[in-house]
Amino acid sequence: MEGVRQIARAAQAWGQKTTVATLDTPGAPFLEGNSFVAVPLGPGRLKYGYSSRLLPWLRAHVNEFDVVIVNGIWQYSSFAVWRALHGTKTPYFVFPHGMLDPYFKRTFPLKHLKKWLYWPWAEYRVLRDARAVLFTCEEERLLARQSFGLYDANELVTGYGTAPPPFDAESARAAFFSSFPALRGKRLILFLSRIHPKKGCDLLIDAFATIAGIDPCWHLVIAGPGDEALMRRLQAQAIARGLDRRVSWTGMLRGAHKWGAMYAAEVFALTSHQENFGIAAAEALACGTPVLISDKVNIWREITSDGAGFAAPDTAQGARQLLQSWNALDEHARRRMGHAAKKCFDRRFDIRTVARALSNILEHSASGVRSAPWPWWAATGADSGQRQ
Repeated sequence: MEGVRQIARAAQAWGQKTTVATLDTPGAPFLEGNSFVAVPLGPGRLKYGYSSRLLPWLRAHVNEFDVVIVNGIWQYSSFAVWRALHGTKTPYFVFPHGMLDPYFKRTFPLKHLKKWLYWPWAEYRVLRDARAVLFTCEEERLLARQSFGLYDANELVTGYGTAPPPFDAESARAAFFSSFPALRGKRLILFLSRIHPKKGCDLLIDAFATIAGIDPCWHLVIAGPGDEALMRRLQAQAIARGLDRRVSWTGMLRGAHKWGAMYAAEVFALTSHQENFGIAAAEALACGTPVLISDKVNIWREITSDGAGFAAPDTAQGARQLLQSWNALDEHARRRMGHAAKKCFDRRFDIRTVARALSNILEHSASGVRSAPWPWWAATGADSGQRQ
């Protein structure tokens, strides 16, 4: 939902108006202060997010909008849009946001079986009848074809991104080091994300153990919230590998502290087993910080083709390969990759660039849509203000 906020803010600059229909509860504080009009139609019921108010609202108001965008699938919001717009002149587009990744098919086979029962009469039709299904990167588009044998979609890759850092590098670094003074002067490898089994932190810790002895200044920073039991296991793993003084656990970082960590790091690492986009990796690029990512972070093709980082399989060997490749670079090569990282962000992931590209795609894909600025609408599931 942060992407919706930022795109709407960017689009407002050239006269587009956005209304967001959401299954959040009326009065939720995070629905205030946005650049779009929020229409809370929740709360949605059950995990499916059913709301009896959504379909009547869509049918009553859909003619007020030129374009409808559905953010996410597998909830009632996408099926309701299909029910309301199927067979009408109003085009709708769908962002799956990685929800068709075959990782979920492999990891949660029983849940995938339940989705198969639902797929033919709901989400298959939602995608089939959309004017286009919008993917945030090429890898996501290719992977989406592997989850269900019954698949029919007009595919377009639009890109995705985030806003540039709101803090300058010097002040952000100062804020970070004021809270973590022991890290000043270290060569920081940064992981910044939610700490979850799919993020591959165990791979990163073991890989770091293989290079930590090369330079006593190497230091791994693991920043983010996570399950306490998992955190304890990872910390025990670091101690067992002799890294108790070489790994720092900062917890969740916000504001200047978060951006200061990005600027202070020599390199950003994300060895995930599945990541549709990897917004934190894009944020690191915005700071001119190169990234080391697994090839399960779906923007790996764009990053490596721009020379902004390295990619390798999401395995123990792949994680070691990433850190060894970075360690093998001389100072000049690292600076050059840092410049490439910033250029990669500006070219591909700056939300202002993404918003303009999305506008152009929608205007050219939706026949009958005005070429002048038009309202942009997004349908989302519940808890929009709490999702990133």
